[in-house]
Amino acid sequence: MKILFEFLNTTGFAMMTWGNAIMIVVGIFFVCLAIIKDYEPLLLLPIGFGAVVGNIPSIQGMALSVYDEGSVLSYLYFGVSKGIFPPLIFLGIGAMTDFSTMLSNPKLVLLGAAAQVGIFITFVGALFLGFNPADAASIGIIGGADGPTAIFLSSKLAPHLLGAIAIAAYSYMALVPVIQPPIMKLLTSKKERLIRMKAPRHVTQREKIIFPVVAFLVAAMIAPGAIVLIGMLFLGNLLKESCVTERLANTARNSMIDIVTILLGFSVGASTQAKAFLTNQSLLIFGLGALSFCIATAGGVIFAKVMNLFLREKINPLIGAAGVSAVPDSARVVQMVGQKEDPHNFLLMHAMAPNVAGVIGSAICSGILWSVLVK
Repeated sequence: MKILFEFLNTTGFAMMTWGNAIMIVVGIFFVCLAIIKDYEPLLLLPIGFGAVVGNIPSIQGMALSVYDEGSVLSYLYFGVSKGIFPPLIFLGIGAMTDFSTMLSNPKLVLLGAAAQVGIFITFVGALFLGFNPADAASIGIIGGADGPTAIFLSSKLAPHLLGAIAIAAYSYMALVPVIQPPIMKLLTSKKERLIRMKAPRHVTQREKIIFPVVAFLVAAMIAPGAIVLIGMLFLGNLLKESCVTERLANTARNSMIDIVTILLGFSVGASTQAKAFLTNQSLLIFGLGALSFCIATAGGVIFAKVMNLFLREKINPLIGAAGVSAVPDSARVVQMVGQKEDPHNFLLMHAMAPNVAGVIGSAICSGILWSVLVK
């Protein structure tokens, strides 16, 4: 009986806390959202299951969690904590991204830049609430709706907040179809939502090949701290557009990005242990992240309306919401909202321009913040 009781005391049931139970329920909720609602399943499912795994309690001395040195999970989490996984994801994103719509209508790049206002407004707000500059910058980058960028910057500036920031960033990326439409409708009139835009011009292959090289040089000179993310993004795009490295491009945009997404999502989810995650600070980060994302969406839409004051050929302000970096979900949301007003209005290709510009913009913003705040 003594052996039996000793065994029972080592089970997860005996050591389960309310916090662990809550986080397990949250993890299951994420899995349900991924399967039932199809909200970013490639991200939410591994993150949700990782949260379940990470909150199974174990006895002291057993190296099991991501925070236990020498555990298997800690080695998987190494790619997150040291910022290794985000650049690999950017390589895959670059290999699957077509910059043609952005090159065909360069003024739409401004919408991707305008949407980054959420990052800096939230940065100031976080400072006002008592966060130090490094923590505030890591929280503000959530507004870019770019999970890999948020992980990369927080791993450099605020590693102690990495779990909360990563979960917040990916949660809001998954909730793009829920958060953005009300803001878009609130800030636009029916007449504006009905605006039709001309088809993008044809972009030559030479332009597509030259662009990643020139764009990298410009972005790297502006923000040297972004060279890893931007460099991998444009390397992936050059692999795709050069037409001489198709095998490498296919590997980057298929096998590699899928493997890294699984490892990143699972290990980030496993980092959400109740004792480290269920804190007032984490809840505040979630609130500030939501504010940042809403401001970024509104910033893109409002700037599109301002641009229309000076343009002969008006742009549909809805595409400004795609300036956040959630590729291609925010562009799809623009298409969905636009077609509710006019089923024959196709905004997807136009929205992809600020969408991919937003990816570049958020990476540059992270590089600027890292360069300014690095100690």
